[in-house]
Amino acid sequence: MSTTLYDRLKPALFALPPETAHGLTHRLMRTVQDTPVQSALERTLTVRDPRLSTELWGLEFPTPVGVAAGFDKNAHVPRFLAALGFGHVEVGGVTAERQSGNRRPRMFRLPEADAVVNRMGFNNEGADAVGDRLAREPAPPVPVGVNVGKSKSTPLSEAADDYRYTYDRVGDHADYTVVNVSSPNTPGLRSLQNRSALESILGELRDAGANPLLVKLSPDLSTAATEEALAVVSDLGLDGVVVTNTTTERDDVDDPRQAERGGLSGAPIEGRATELVRFVAERVDVPVIGVGGVSDAAGAYAKIRAGASVVQLYTALVFEGPTVARDINRGLLELLERDGFDSVEDAVGADL
Repeated sequence: MSTTLYDRLKPALFALPPETAHGLTHRLMRTVQDTPVQSALERTLTVRDPRLSTELWGLEFPTPVGVAAGFDKNAHVPRFLAALGFGHVEVGGVTAERQSGNRRPRMFRLPEADAVVNRMGFNNEGADAVGDRLAREPAPPVPVGVNVGKSKSTPLSEAADDYRYTYDRVGDHADYTVVNVSSPNTPGLRSLQNRSALESILGELRDAGANPLLVKLSPDLSTAATEEALAVVSDLGLDGVVVTNTTTERDDVDDPRQAERGGLSGAPIEGRATELVRFVAERVDVPVIGVGGVSDAAGAYAKIRAGASVVQLYTALVFEGPTVARDINRGLLELLERDGFDSVEDAVGADL
């Protein structure tokens, strides 16, 4: 699918409710996955260059641009996403129980701001179904991470057991596991970012054999709370940090839909997310995955120079379309050459 074709389709897609449009595109992806159409897209959109390759946790990430959790909640289309040129795919969030999520409407486009507000509420098919799918279907040629969250009905006091159930069913089929305690759309979830709760949940998954194990943090934590969470990362020997989740703040967003309850993603959080990447990278000795507002090569490169080993995006797929990974990867090669870096790995943390 070319940029021109997406530009032609975009008005029709944007005339639909966001979740309806997302469902239609997902069904199209599932229809063409593993077909000659996917092969043709892969030839057109995949940028193969050793300078883009990064090795983390013994895994090869062929490009530093990945798909963030939330886009492919139930692991239906990781192979198709890899064919679009993404270097890794994070599926989920997956919960122990099958969940329908919050009531619709629960996703809102903010076109003037290149942003999205969502309050999905971890809608997914549940750990048993997602684990079975990951075990049954062929793996894509890129790393696949699984983002795990807490079931809405599970009391906070039983969160560790809930996360353990999910990990036990999906972990064997994941290249890495991300503990999501930072979504704003499950009541009380963000309270699990305190030291005691983190130690309980992450310690339980360490005992279960989770490796590599990462935690995803909120951009809305105070400096002291972020430092406390990072101390847990170091104390438990976690393997990485994902920075950052969506925000409940609405600074500098001029759109009537910004008042909708939920997490804001996209361009308005880009600068803040990059600064948080820098903050975290300066305090931990493990890889950082940078998320938040990435839509072009310059933004991805800024996060890499700030300390992100790889980056992820979701909202940019909505506004830029299926060529976004190719465009970013091509742009990264130009930026690396401009600045005299032999590889993306050499550029990680250059501004620290």
